[in-house]
Amino acid sequence: QLQLVESGGGLVQPGGSLRLSCAVSGSTLDYYALGWFRQAPGKEREGVSCIIISSSRTDYADSVKGRFTISRDSAKNTMYLQMNSLKPEDTGVYYCVADPVSLCGHPRNWGQGTQVTVSS
Repeated sequence: QLQLVESGGGLVQPGGSLRLSCAVSGSTLDYYALGWFRQAPGKEREGVSCIIISSSRTDYADSVKGRFTISRDSAKNTMYLQMNSLKPEDTGVYYCVADPVSLCGHPRNWGQGTQVTVSS
C-alpha cells in the first residue's frame, strides 16, 4: 500500500517561498501520477499540480502557473512543490496524492496534509 507523508508547511509572509516535500513509501509501479491538492478554509479541495511518474510531464492550475514548481526525486522517493511569490489566497492545507489512472483527476491515495499559511 502506497503511503504519502507531507512536510514543509508553515507560516510565510506574502511574496515569500516554501518548499513542500512528500515522502512516498511503497511501490509506484501501479500508479500513473503524483500530485498536490489544497483546501482553503471554507472551500473545496482543488488540484494544484501534477507530475506523470514515467515521463515527468507536469501540469499546473492556472492560479499557480509561473509561481509553483513540482518535481520528483525517484532516488529519494520524494516529491516536492516549490512555492514562490506566495499570496494570501495560497493559504490552506496541502495534500500529496497518488493517482493510478490519470493526471490527478482520480487520486486514490492521500497524505495527511500540511498547513500553509500566507499572512503578514
